[in-house]
Amino acid sequence: MDDYKAVYPIGIVAELLQIHPRTLRIYEREGLIKPARRSGKRFFSNNDLKWLKCLRKLIHEDGLNIAGIKKLLTLATCWEIRQCPEEERKNCPAVLDFPVPCWELKPKSCLDKELECQSCDVFLTKKQQLMLDNCRAD
Repeated sequence: MDDYKAVYPIGIVAELLQIHPRTLRIYEREGLIKPARRSGKRFFSNNDLKWLKCLRKLIHEDGLNIAGIKKLLTLATCWEIRQCPEEERKNCPAVLDFPVPCWELKPKSCLDKELECQSCDVFLTKKQQLMLDNCRAD
């Protein structure tokens, strides 16, 4: 099965990870997860499950809070990952409002290209790097 295909509803994810669905909604509200939406319902992929396990480890084992995790996600800038040209950076809110993560700003360059955060190379690269650095599979 495709690790990025969102198939698990919020109730199943909460049960699998032994957390309350409200916690998942908090993570979403804080910008740490971006579940797919179908008919107003949240669905998660296998990759989302891995990220959620990593988040739980960072919070409960490593002692980070949500603000700390968000800070870690801002360390590599989106314009570095995307290698944006200088001209594009001059008007980009991700540059002008740094260190606010680009996925919280929805920069015009992303909107113009119809890019979604959950499939964006910046969001995925930062999330993958954090997982590799802190949440290797046992």
